This record gives sequence, C-alpha cells and structure tokens, in this order.
Amino acid sequence: MDTQVESAIEIAWNPTSDQNLKAQAFDFLNQLRNDPSGWQVCLSLFTRSALPSEVVRIVALEVVNNAVQTHQLDAPSLGFVKENLMEYVRRVYGETGAEASVDTVAIQNKLTQTVTYLFNALYASGWENFFDDFLALGRNKDGSTKDNLLGSALYIRILISIHDEIADVLVPRSPEEQKKSNQLKDLVRQRDMQKIVASWQEVLARWIERNDAIVELCLKSVGRWVSWIDISLVVNESLLNLLFQLVGRTQATGSAGGVDKVRDAAIDTFTEIVGKKMNPTDKIDMMIFLKLGDIVGQLIASSPLNELRATSNYDTDMAEAVAKLVNNAAFDIVKTLDIETNEQTRRKADGLLQIFLPFVLRFFSDEYDEICSTVIPSLTDLLTFFRKDVKANGALASHYDAMLSPILTAIVGKMKYDETSSWGNEDAETDEAEFQELRKRLHILQQAVAAVDEPLYIDALSTVVANTFARYSQEQRQLNWRELDLALHEMYLFGELATRNGGLYNKSQPASVAAERLLQMMAQMVESDTASFPHPAIQLQYMEICVRYASFFENHSQLIPRVLENFVRLVHHDHVKVKTRSWYLFHRLVRHLRAKLGNVSQTVIEAIGDLLLIKAELPQQGSDDDDMSSDENDQSADALFNSQLYLFEAIGCIASTSSVPVEKQVLYASSVINPLITDIQNHLESSKNGDERAALQIHHDIMAIGNLAKGFSDWTPGGNSASAAPAPEVSEAFGRADEAVLVALESLKTSLDVRTAARFAFSRLIGVLGTRILPQLHRWIDGLLSQNSTNDEMAVFLRLLDQVVYGFKTEIFDILDSLLTPLLQRVFAGLSEPITGTDDEIQLAELRREYLNFLLIILNNDLGSVLVSATNQQIFDTVISTIEHFAKDVADVPTAKLAFSVLTRMSAVWGGPDLPSPTSTETSPPSPTLPGFDRFMITRFSPLCWSLPTNPSFNAKDPQARQVLGEIGGLQKVILAKTGGEFVAWLRDVELRGLGIEGEPMEEYLRALTSLDLKGFKQFFQAFVQRTGG
Repeated sequence: MDTQVESAIEIAWNPTSDQNLKAQAFDFLNQLRNDPSGWQVCLSLFTRSALPSEVVRIVALEVVNNAVQTHQLDAPSLGFVKENLMEYVRRVYGETGAEASVDTVAIQNKLTQTVTYLFNALYASGWENFFDDFLALGRNKDGSTKDNLLGSALYIRILISIHDEIADVLVPRSPEEQKKSNQLKDLVRQRDMQKIVASWQEVLARWIERNDAIVELCLKSVGRWVSWIDISLVVNESLLNLLFQLVGRTQATGSAGGVDKVRDAAIDTFTEIVGKKMNPTDKIDMMIFLKLGDIVGQLIASSPLNELRATSNYDTDMAEAVAKLVNNAAFDIVKTLDIETNEQTRRKADGLLQIFLPFVLRFFSDEYDEICSTVIPSLTDLLTFFRKDVKANGALASHYDAMLSPILTAIVGKMKYDETSSWGNEDAETDEAEFQELRKRLHILQQAVAAVDEPLYIDALSTVVANTFARYSQEQRQLNWRELDLALHEMYLFGELATRNGGLYNKSQPASVAAERLLQMMAQMVESDTASFPHPAIQLQYMEICVRYASFFENHSQLIPRVLENFVRLVHHDHVKVKTRSWYLFHRLVRHLRAKLGNVSQTVIEAIGDLLLIKAELPQQGSDDDDMSSDENDQSADALFNSQLYLFEAIGCIASTSSVPVEKQVLYASSVINPLITDIQNHLESSKNGDERAALQIHHDIMAIGNLAKGFSDWTPGGNSASAAPAPEVSEAFGRADEAVLVALESLKTSLDVRTAARFAFSRLIGVLGTRILPQLHRWIDGLLSQNSTNDEMAVFLRLLDQVVYGFKTEIFDILDSLLTPLLQRVFAGLSEPITGTDDEIQLAELRREYLNFLLIILNNDLGSVLVSATNQQIFDTVISTIEHFAKDVADVPTAKLAFSVLTRMSAVWGGPDLPSPTSTETSPPSPTLPGFDRFMITRFSPLCWSLPTNPSFNAKDPQARQVLGEIGGLQKVILAKTGGEFVAWLRDVELRGLGIEGEPMEEYLRALTSLDLKGFKQFFQAFVQRTGG
C-alpha cells in the first residue's frame, strides 16, 4: 500500500505525467483522504527511515493533518500519531540531529502544523507534557542546555504556530472554537507559562552571539505570546537585559546590507510589550520602569537613524520599527491623559508626553512617507485630546499649548514635496498618488490644529505663504518650485477656513480674520506674478486658486485683465496635463466673472481662437478603455476633446455678457458657428459613405455647437432663471447651427454618436432659440427617435420634451397636436420590444416612467385636449391600454403608481365639475368635459383599482405598495367627485359584489369613500386592503 500511495503522489504532482493517469491518481488520493485508515499509510510514509521524495512526504503529512484537524481520529489513534511523530522528531531533531539536514523548510512547516493540530487535540488531556517533550530537544538529561540548533528552532516554530492557532485575534473562529482556544490558553498559563518564558531566555542567551536566525525567531515568538500572558513574566531583569542588548547592538551577526533583522525584531518585541492591554496606571509605570524614553532616544541617536539618515544607507526598516514603538507608546500616553482621573498617574503621563512628542515629530517629519504615516494615528489622538481639553476648560493648558506650534510646523513641513520627488513624470505616478493621499491626511491634522487654536493656525499659515511670496518677489526663478508649491497648496486649503461662513465677503467687507488674510494672500499671489513661474505644478495651482476664490476678483476687478492674460497664456501650455486642466479652469473662471469681462471679451476670444480647431481621432486599435492612468487619459484624443468643449462654453460665456452689444454677440457667435457648420458640411458626404472618422468629426462639431449654446444662455423656457432670453439676432445666428445639426442628424440618424451629440445640442439650443425651435420639433423627433434608437435614448429625449412642453405651453399646442401621434407610435414600438437582458429591462422600465411622465406634463399644463383631438383620436385607445397595462404590473410597482397618477389626472381634467357629495340632499348629473367620460371612468378606471390588490404576488405591507395604494385611493375619490351617486351604485351593485366584498365590509367601504377626506380615505384604503387581502 505504501508503494501504491507513493506512486500515486508522484504521478499526480509530475507535470509530465499522462493526463488520464494524473486524473486517476488524484481520484485515488481523494479516496485515500476520506478513507478512515488512509492516514496510517501516510504516517508511515512520512516517518520511515528510507525517506521518500519531498512532495510525497508533504502530501502524506497533509493527509494526516486532515485526519487530525477534522476530528476523524479517536484517542488511541491520536496517541499513535503522537508517538510515531515524536519518535521521528527525536530521531531527526534530537541530540545528534544527524538526519535533520534532509528536512526542508517546507517539511518543517508542515510538521509544525501537524504538531500544532495534535496540541489542539491532546494538550488538555493526553499530552500534558507537550512542552516538556519539545524542550527536551534542546537540553541534556541533567536539564542543562545543549547546542541543538535544529531542535531549539523546531520548538520555537511550534510556539509561534500554537499562538497563531489559538490566540491570533485576526483568525476567524466559531464560538465553539473560540471557547476551546480560551480554555487552552488558560491551561498553558497554569501549567507551562513560566517554563516557556525561561526557555526564551535560554535560547536567547545561548544563541545571541552565534546565530541570528534562531534569535530572530525567538523574538517573534515572544512578541506574539506577550499579548495574552502575564506581563510580569516577561518584564523581568534577565529577559529585559537580553532585549536591551539586542536593541542596542551595533553590528549584526552575519546580516547583510546593513539591515539588522534581529535588532528590528527586538524593537518589535518592545512594541508588543508596550502595546499589551492593561490598566493605564500600570502601563505608565511599566514604560517608566522600562526606561522606554531612554531606549527610544538611544535608538534615534544611533548611526542607522542619525548619521546615515540623509544617505542611501538609512535603515528605513529600523526607522519604521522604532516609529511603530513610538506610536504605540504615544497612543497609550494620550489615552491615559484622556481617561485617567488619578492626578499622580496624569503627572507621570504628562512627563512621558514631554519626552515622546519630539520622538513622534522626528518620525512624522521623516523623508519617507511610510515612516511618517506610522505615527499619524498617535498625533491624531493627541490633537483630539487637545480639542477635548479646550472644549472642557475653555483654553488649552499652557504646557500643552507650547506643543501646538512645533506640531503645526512639522505638519506644514511634511506637506512639501521632498527633494527627490518629481512632478508629471509617468514613472512616478504611483508615488505622486500616494503623496497626494498623504496630503489629505495631513490636511485633516491641520484642521485639528485649527480647531484647537485658530489664531495660531491663521498666523502660522499666513506667515508661510507671505514669506514665500516675498522670497519669490526677490529671488524669482531661483526659488525652489517645491517651496512655492507648498505655499500655494496651503493657500488653497486655507480657504476652507476663510470661506467657512459662506464666502470671503460680508457686505463687501472680509467675512472673518481668515478671509482677510486670504484676500491678502490672493493679492500677493497675483501681484508677484506667480503664474510666470516656469513649473507646471505652480501654474496649475495658480489657476486652481484663482477659480476657487474667484469672488476676490469681483472686488479687485483691476486685476482681472492680468489674470486673464495669464490664463490665456496657460491654455496654450505645452504640458498636456496643464493644458487640458486649464481649459476647464478657464471656463470656470470666465463663467464666474462673465459680468466683468465686457471690455476684454474680444481680446480674449481672439487670443484662444486657435484652440477651437477640432480634429477627431478614432480610438487606436487595442486601446484599453479601462485604463485609469490619469496622464494617459489626459493624452487620449477623447479626453482632449472633452476638455476642449469647455473652451466653446467659455466663448459663449464671454460673448454673451450684457456689456457686449448685440451686434458683437452675433459676430462672436457667428465666428465660431460658421466654421463648425462648414466642417459639418464638408464631412457629411464621407460620413454617409461609412467614413467613421468623418462621422466622429461631425459628432465633435455638433457637441461644440451645443457647448457654445450652453455658454451663451442660462435662460430656460418656463423657468425662474434671472437670465433673460437671448436677443432675436443671437437666436437667428444659432438658427443656422440648428439647421446644420438637423441636416446632419437626418442624414446620419443610424449613427449612435451623431444622435447622442444631436440630443445634447437640442437640449442646449432650446435656451438660445426659444420658440424658434418649435417648428423644427418634428424633424428632431424623426431624427432622434429613429428605428435605431434605444429605449434609453427615447427615455432621455422624452425628458427633454417635458422641458419643451412646460416651457412653451402657451405656444406649443398646434405643433404638439401634429407630432403627438408619430411621437407616441415610436414610443409604443420601443415599449413592445422584447427584453434580452438586465440592461434592456432597466431601459424599458425607464422608458415606461418617462412616457407616463410625458403624459402627466401634457395634462398638468392644460394641454390634455391634444390627446383627444381629431388628429390624435386614433391613438387614444392605445394610450389608455398602455396605462391600464402598467397599472396592473405587480412586478413594477413604481411605474404602476405613476400610471394611477396619470389616470387620476385624466379624471380630474376630463371628468367635469365636482358634484355634491352623495351624502348631501343636493343631486346633479355628471357633466364630463368629454362626452361619456363619466361612464368611462366608472367602467374602465375603477375596476383597475383592484387589479393590484387582488394579485397574489402583491404585498400590501411593502412601503412602495402602500404608496401605490394611496394613489389608487386618490383615483377613487376623484371618480366619486366627478360621478357622485352613480359611482356608489356601481360599486355596490357590480364592482364590490363581484370581488366578494358584501355586507358590512361593503358598507364600511362605501361609508369611508363618501365621508372621509382624501388623506383619510387613502389611509383607510391601505388598511382595508391589508385587512381583507384584496
């Protein structure tokens, strides 16, 4: 059997084996794994003297592991495994260690895992002397230690593995597993903890000068176990002296590259000791007893962290280890100050804080961001504590107040790019992203300082910015770009405090002290000609700040020409990232300052005219659309064009200000529109012949026209905008663009790109054309709702038509009357399309809702008669049928609710005047606006009210279902108001009786319908349906 198992493993793991044989081998091994006696063969394979290959031994031991871990073995079987493995361990790792060289690291790890599983199963009962057995590997019979490196190493490996199995808090465990782990930890503490601690001391003392590998392993073991054992066992003179020796050693035994892993492991051990959960008073006393401040001070002063700090030999691993130790210590010191009430303990903690704050700031200011990030948590906690202290006492204690300035100085200093960093280099994108992420964290710290001492924050930041601008004015280009970038970045962030009360100004005066300082910074920035600094990062920051605080220029309009001149120069920048971002920022600036630009409009428009040339480029074959690299996206043709569109909108903003005469507005608009129209005409024939690039060029031209129109007019028909509609002459100029877009759309309606661009242009041209667009509506509909249009496109266009109908409700009737039938026929065709996937389902639901909303817009704007006009009478039944269909759809309750809203509105519009209540003595017949509509409501609309409640799939308790029930109740109240007693008679004699609602439930229902107000009946109907189940 041994031979058969061995062969199967060899075949299964041999890459050259025949696939059929390999499959048979795996099947055999799976059967072996599930065989109750399979582990015996595998145990024999692993422990026999004539060792098989490594893969055979690992797989064999894994089968044994599985049997032990999954509780397949009874107590005698577990004992058998234990005895056989211990016999093997003694033979291989015992006194002679003669055979140990054949065990690879992988086998040692697997053996350690097996032993750990046996510990889990037998330590409580069956292997009480577990630790003694493995300790014996490194001891003579008289108990003295001996030079058995392999035996001692195996013992330490097992200790680490046991911790990971029963005490690692990151390992998920079931409640039963956690309970057993806790019991095992308790047993270890009771039986063996002291001898384990003594064994650490023995191993460290014997190998401290001889073998770093086992010393490092031992330290890792101590660091893991210290979290759940009695700290007094570890904090003893013997063990601490060994740790002090390791922490302070200057030369590694056999280490390479100047990195001392043992020293770093010893530091990590101190970190774990300091991080152990314990009473705050005991923690502070332990830090003092350990002389932790002295230890850290000596480490910081050591050559790897001091003399070598500015060199390539700086030991960053050691720095990060010490930083972690400092962070843990500072965290506990601050926590003690925050929660401890004992004055003596607080005084001790205050003393430690005075010692450790410089350590925190030392690592916080480290050139390596990973090391800086290590201590940010403790610095955050300290500032939070300061803020609580201010809130509780009104002011920060003086000894704490003195700490704030160096903290803020360190934060500001860390905000600066370090000397080795570059900007805009594709190879450094990851580093740049990480640094910007760090800046966000630093900004949070700055905000925390401002929350503690706002005047300090204002003065410090103002000084940094003012001094930098002053130096720049004197030194000009000799100033390091990193210095200027820091000042601009801090200025950008400073504005959050300055504009906290809603803006920079309050009645033309600075809104706050911070606002006043920011206004001074803005003046310095512009007057010092910062925009001329020859570095793209500075130029970008300059533009970002000008846009963010554009309100400054409203009160300093004399600076606008200078700033515009800088922007015009920067929109022509050679660096793609600066150029594309500047196009967007230029648009933002001129939109904000458009009222102030009249006297410079022509100059600015002429200066950027060369940037308006559009050149479409098809995406390169094999390009990755999912590439998220910012620089690559900036350089793609599509991204460049999207940024270029902001220039067209900016031209519209500049050219349409009230200070620009109408004839000039027409001139500026035409100067942009005419080349675009010509370009569309030049590419139209090629596009119709299938030239993709020509079609994309037309798409770009149309999008540019739309963005120009967007910039030209903020006016929305029917809206409450303060902006006035454009002058007729301007509308006429855009009328030529409207015609050009329509011609392109009619010729290329099968192109999704062209339809998309045209739809965008249509939405923007409404604001500049006004009623001029109405005669062209049928052409827009014909082009945008072609046979190739998706349901999503139709839904979006219907939303646009909602705006048109609402905005031009007094002028649109005749046009709407003529185009409604073809429009709705297109919609009906879309509604009837089969669903082939989730996307189709989502688009169909959206089209349903937009169709119903469109009907509501018509009804709500006194245009309902267009639905029943002679022109559209033929589709009225189809309209009603679609609404009825949606009202019954239990799978789409939101759409059903909207359908009932349409029916309610139809009833209100065409049902005639409200009749007296059926409970009153007055009577009068219904007088519907549409002849016969009273009976139509009763016989068609009323039965629909029960279609959802009587559906078995309808859940009346669902929140959305309750909403639709409320809408249904509202419909019934409107029908009652329009038809009176006829509706009550219908319900009593036909409808309710047909539903099986008779007797008292029927009378209760009719009483509620006739006597309750609208809100009351809605609530009654919801409860009635829930109670009766429909």
